[in-house]
Amino acid sequence: MKKITCEWPTTPLYQAYHDHEWGRPIHDDRLQFEHLCLESLQCGLSWLTILNKRDIIRGCFDNFDIEAVSSYGESDIDRILQTEGMLKSRPKIVAIINNASAFKRIQSEFGSFCNYIWAFTDNKTIIYENHPEGQVPAKNGLSTRISKDLKKWGFKFVGPVTIYSHLQASGLINDHGKDCPCFDEINQSADIVRLPADEEGY
Repeated sequence: MKKITCEWPTTPLYQAYHDHEWGRPIHDDRLQFEHLCLESLQCGLSWLTILNKRDIIRGCFDNFDIEAVSSYGESDIDRILQTEGMLKSRPKIVAIINNASAFKRIQSEFGSFCNYIWAFTDNKTIIYENHPEGQVPAKNGLSTRISKDLKKWGFKFVGPVTIYSHLQASGLINDHGKDCPCFDEINQSADIVRLPADEEGY
């Protein structure tokens, strides 16, 4: 019988991200903001492209300091666009600056962004039926609901597929394969709940 593990890490950098970050529950607002920004930047690109440029991206956005990014203006947009090796998408850069301000509004309302987003899962890491066996969707009902709510707060580039990826990356959903060592490691340290499939889309 074929083992159901995570076969997508194809480079040492990818493997390190898989082993030490992807799916690990995040309860830190700056890290939540970084992951959300990286997922937004990834639209239309490979995740490996984002990982390869991650240090450049961090440098462009003050290591994802939310207060700093929310105050960026045209000169900062020009600086970022002119940075060697940086992604040259003005709409995505503008969206990140916009999202920093929206992020702050949520922090002000809920005390932290983590309080806000983890409330959608009752502060638990979700394991959906059939996902550990490799049946993982591109989006689902949860990511669609959060996407719609984030847009109400003014976020951009946060469609259901992007948000599903964010929920996976930040540990609100554990989508490691059942035979992947990370699957059990996360389940042993996180407060988990097993749920049926939720309006999944492929």
